[in-house]
Amino acid sequence: MPGGRLTQQERQQIALGVADGLAYAEIARRLDRPTSTVTREVMRNGGPAGYRADLAHRATERRTRRRGSAAPRGAAAPALPFGRDPGAVRDYEEAFATVFMQSGLPRMPSRVQATLYTSDSGSLTAAELVQRLEVSPATVSKAIALLETLGLVRRERDDRRRERYVVDSDVWYQSMISAAKANALFADTAREGIAILGPGTPAAVRLENIARFVDFVAESIVRAAEQAREILSTARPTGDDPHD
Repeated sequence: MPGGRLTQQERQQIALGVADGLAYAEIARRLDRPTSTVTREVMRNGGPAGYRADLAHRATERRTRRRGSAAPRGAAAPALPFGRDPGAVRDYEEAFATVFMQSGLPRMPSRVQATLYTSDSGSLTAAELVQRLEVSPATVSKAIALLETLGLVRRERDDRRRERYVVDSDVWYQSMISAAKANALFADTAREGIAILGPGTPAAVRLENIARFVDFVAESIVRAAEQAREILSTARPTGDDPHD
């Protein structure tokens, strides 16, 4: 399986595959690349509806130039804790951000979320996010505002009175509960239409079935989150199977 960066020809093949409605796994198979590589490439360059091979290639070249000019020539990259490989960490953060993007988050909030989750402290200041993501303070601020609205991060002050953005165990739990509440609201709204559309009519039956389904899923999420909450604060050796 080839490694390294995608070539312009490979990006053209990806664009053709996306235009033909092929699954990312099938495009990746034809390129002999991991599916995650194709998924990340498309999601970070306009998504399925906006992916263009030439634009994606130029954007990658610009990012490469920016990274090369970020540090003085001859300067070694700062060492990461625990002997981590900086390139591997960067690629993983991009892959993690792609997962958030596929769940519906815009690109920058996804990058912020991935960066926070992969930090050992689980919290970073705005200045630290700006430095790590190489974006403007305004960009970070907008991303944080959206993540806060969704209950995916919270703010706190450290002992130096600096504002920090946090993703701890409770934030993950609360975000699941918020999602369940949003589903419950959707079910309630669907049921309001039954009387308006006429009980027993095809449209009303459809709404009732949707409401019943969403109710069941929301209740299951809340019940499972409550039962599993302690897992978030229980340390397990890396590699253990949680189902053992």
